[in-house]
Amino acid sequence: MPETSPEPAGSRHSTVRHRAARFEDRVHGIRARCARRRGHVPTVIPYVGYGSNGWVRVLCRVLLSKPARGEERSERRNPREGIRGWRSFTSVPVGDVDVTIEVGGQRIEVPADRGGVVDTRVPVDLTPGWHVATLRAAGSAPVEAQIHVIDAATEFGIISDVDDTVMVTALPRPLLAAWNTFVLDEHARIPTPGMAVLFERLAREHPGAPVIYLSTGAWNVAPALSRFLARNLYPLGPLLLTDWGPTHDRWFRSGRAHKEENLRRLAEEFPAMRWLLVGDDGQHDEELYARFAEEYPDRVAAVAIRRLSTGEAVLAGGRTNIGGPAADVPWVSAGDGSTLADGLAEAGIMRDEDAGPRTDA
Repeated sequence: MPETSPEPAGSRHSTVRHRAARFEDRVHGIRARCARRRGHVPTVIPYVGYGSNGWVRVLCRVLLSKPARGEERSERRNPREGIRGWRSFTSVPVGDVDVTIEVGGQRIEVPADRGGVVDTRVPVDLTPGWHVATLRAAGSAPVEAQIHVIDAATEFGIISDVDDTVMVTALPRPLLAAWNTFVLDEHARIPTPGMAVLFERLAREHPGAPVIYLSTGAWNVAPALSRFLARNLYPLGPLLLTDWGPTHDRWFRSGRAHKEENLRRLAEEFPAMRWLLVGDDGQHDEELYARFAEEYPDRVAAVAIRRLSTGEAVLAGGRTNIGGPAADVPWVSAGDGSTLADGLAEAGIMRDEDAGPRTDA
């Protein structure tokens, strides 16, 4: 059987839920009935997944939306596309359907959770590299999700935050999500100077290394974030996001817990991997990375922290100023990707382009 996400996979399988979750479920039920009467049908939004020897992690979300025309349907076969902008938040999540996953000759059905999200681990043997999983729900058109199968011998990977790390936001935290979602088009989002070049250099020096974007952002913005990353030449990789609103046992989801759980999960899934952890000093990245480095010192190649400008730090609510972990892990901080690259080169994590080929430790 596939291994599903920690939260109960679908409201119909839950027993006792928080009253906020029960209220949200009633609201979604009313909206779903109205949407179906208007002719809306289930639509699967695919996300990039990953895996290794014997398994893959498949990610997608099911929403009710207007039936797609032919050209729109073919566009949605691309996992970088989906329901755009504010429509992704007004669309109704579907938590009472099964999603059929076909990958590597395997075919399984997995229930979506309360928010319409499918996050499941499928047992399948695939060769290292990029593969495609076909996803469909009852009444929906099939879509394709890209899956990066990582060679078990790969020893280096990148885990990166998104807001204020690869993307400059410069907004007060309480307004950030609403602005990015309802107002700002991804064409207007500003990439962090030098960060895409840094990631490209790392990917070139470490062929096959995974790049995983770990953020507290909502799954609703995944298509827009994917388009932003592609447009600004960041390496393709999975987005590990979360869902807003109440869970089955609490009022609100914890962004910090989301990051901690996924960091530990990645450490367990790839025991031979040493990760470069990339974040910024405006949230909890430093604290989370320091704790992770102390817990898994042999799994961290280095920590790279983007220092926010004074104005960005004020809008972000201040700096964390951890300064570095207690563990013996290289810790580099700078205001842009180019200076971070210099620091990582000094730490031996990447080649100094002015000093010739890098000698691995």
